[in-house]
Amino acid sequence: MKLYTAKSENVSGKPVVLDDTILTKDMPTAAGSKMLDGYMSLFDAEIISKLKDAGFGICGKANVGEMAIDLLGETSYYGECTDESGKLVGASAEIVKNGEAVAAISMDVCGSSARAAAMSGLVYIKPTYGTVSRFGTIPAACSGECVAVSAKTASECREVLSAIAGHDDKDGTSLPEDKCALLKADAPRSEIKKIAIAKALVDSASDEVKALIESFKANADGVEFAPIDANELTYAQAAWNILMSAEVCNNVSKYDGVKYGYRAAEFSNIDELYTNSRTEAFGYLLKSTILFGSETLSEDNYMKVYDKALRVRRVIVEYFDKLFADFDAVLMPVSSKTAYTKADTDANTYIAYDESIYTAPASITGLPRAVVGGVQLVGKAFSENSLLDLATKVRKEGK
Repeated sequence: MKLYTAKSENVSGKPVVLDDTILTKDMPTAAGSKMLDGYMSLFDAEIISKLKDAGFGICGKANVGEMAIDLLGETSYYGECTDESGKLVGASAEIVKNGEAVAAISMDVCGSSARAAAMSGLVYIKPTYGTVSRFGTIPAACSGECVAVSAKTASECREVLSAIAGHDDKDGTSLPEDKCALLKADAPRSEIKKIAIAKALVDSASDEVKALIESFKANADGVEFAPIDANELTYAQAAWNILMSAEVCNNVSKYDGVKYGYRAAEFSNIDELYTNSRTEAFGYLLKSTILFGSETLSEDNYMKVYDKALRVRRVIVEYFDKLFADFDAVLMPVSSKTAYTKADTDANTYIAYDESIYTAPASITGLPRAVVGGVQLVGKAFSENSLLDLATKVRKEGK
């Protein structure tokens, strides 16, 4: 089991581990792909300087699934990570769980890092889209992916998130500083008092996951819970899979074996160079995603598939707006099961697509998600501190 793809010799400050999708000029970055094996960036991601300014040090790079679009890192060129019982785990989450780092910084594309945090018993926060710079991260699905934080406690999550949040002129999707400032640890926030339970998603999960939902409710003192059908949230799955695949297809088109990335040894013309390099370097799930994305962007399908997915995104955003008129957050599973094995991913290559029914609502809308106690809370935009306050209460931190 390879948790690290690179380690720092000397760490100055509190150790933080980065997923191998975040560029570092002193360590290779591969995004779990043979295509980028050994790639050395000429610059650091924007968040690294912010971490160092806040007293954190980078202790290493953690193994990830190829382009971070799989279930739990099982598609990594360097192999999947499992615990002693054979269950799949996220590398960066396990590094934090083992006490080798105080926090992990991940790219949340399709929820793999959120699932990993849940499986390892960590607190996790994916911030509102645009509040943390993505400059210097390897892009997969730019319209929904976010830099996320996981740690053993909500207070540690808050400390790291407060350090990395902020406007960045180098990121075209970065929000103004006054919006980003709402994520700072000392920013004003409101208390979460009423939570909707998404029945359509809870009902499809296992009994073990339903028990986690009940445990969360029992520990959230003073919070009112109300079940809602939330069938509209299930539409996010298909829409996000379409949009994500199209964006992945576009983003990986640069990897052709010419300027950088893996180059096939045998080719007789430029077309063969492209074809052979990509065939040899990309994994099966990524190839499937590229083909699906290419098809959705084709002339025949753009309006009837891709454009409709964009419209569904708008419908879900408006649905959340209506929900948040009456509720402060929505409680739902982060996965259908509490554990997965290699047998699960071998039996269903596209299991990550299936499991995105739970993670797509937050991804497609750009809303913040918190994972605590193995379940997921989706909150209003810029409500990260409120979500972490509730996580502190549920986990009885400081008592």
